[in-house]
Amino acid sequence: MPMPTLKQLRYLVAVADSLHFRRAAEVAHVSQPTLSGQLQELEKRLGVRLVERSRTRVILTPAGREVVARARTVLRDVQEIVELARRGQRPFGGFLRLGVPPTLGPYLLPHLLPELHEGYPDLKLYVREEMPQALLHGLEDGGLDLLMFPLPVASKDLDSARLFREPLLIAAARDHRLAGKPHAERADLMGETVLVLERGHRLHDQMRELCGEFGADLSLDFEGTSLDTLRQMVGMGMGLAFLPALYVRSEISGDGEVIARPMPANPPARTVGMIWRQNTTRGDDYVVLADLIRSILGTRVPEVTVLS
Repeated sequence: MPMPTLKQLRYLVAVADSLHFRRAAEVAHVSQPTLSGQLQELEKRLGVRLVERSRTRVILTPAGREVVARARTVLRDVQEIVELARRGQRPFGGFLRLGVPPTLGPYLLPHLLPELHEGYPDLKLYVREEMPQALLHGLEDGGLDLLMFPLPVASKDLDSARLFREPLLIAAARDHRLAGKPHAERADLMGETVLVLERGHRLHDQMRELCGEFGADLSLDFEGTSLDTLRQMVGMGMGLAFLPALYVRSEISGDGEVIARPMPANPPARTVGMIWRQNTTRGDDYVVLADLIRSILGTRVPEVTVLS
């Protein structure tokens, strides 16, 4: 029986990701008839129906779901072989697919990318911003190579390196009583309403825990979709918020509608690190990259505490 080709497996995975033939063809950069014909040939070679087609939708059959899962592994392993060859030619050459959550990437990467480009001009970073669970799925499936991500992450199949500890500051409206204080104490949060990001963000769970610890009331009626949304609601006097220090540095000025105050005694914080697949061929490179990032942060970003 003729073996499936890598091209056919890529087309199948594209259909599984989009559940739409036209969009899958666009992702694969082929015409829709070409993609459809190759999938039919794949089904013929395997002797099993993989995809149910109708005028309105595309559904994977049970056999199709199993084949897609195996296909993802095969394609990921083939990509690792390619990366292994590239690494032998040029360390940190080619593409690196980096995933970051939206509460971190826009406020961290501008401090890192210029120096990374200078040190590794052959490195081409493809950056993808997604919610945390989608990033983890992308890493496990091979769609992403590396994550910059809040730690810890529980998975025996992933390796990680701690990068830094980032304080969470207390944000309040300019006419709030905290505006006249140089810093916030734990007692200042007792009974206060604290705004929170929507579920799915790692900060949502951390904010919930902090409200319980500080005796604050978590506002679940008006969850923020982003840190900017939280800042705007804080400025309107709807409550306080815990905001990461890098976001505060980037987006909160000294004369705006929102002020941010640190908590000097045992401040709340999040730990950020890098995560990659345990079986990747680029693990040693990622360890070197982590050291470089720590060095950059230590000289350029005093708001965070670099971790060894």
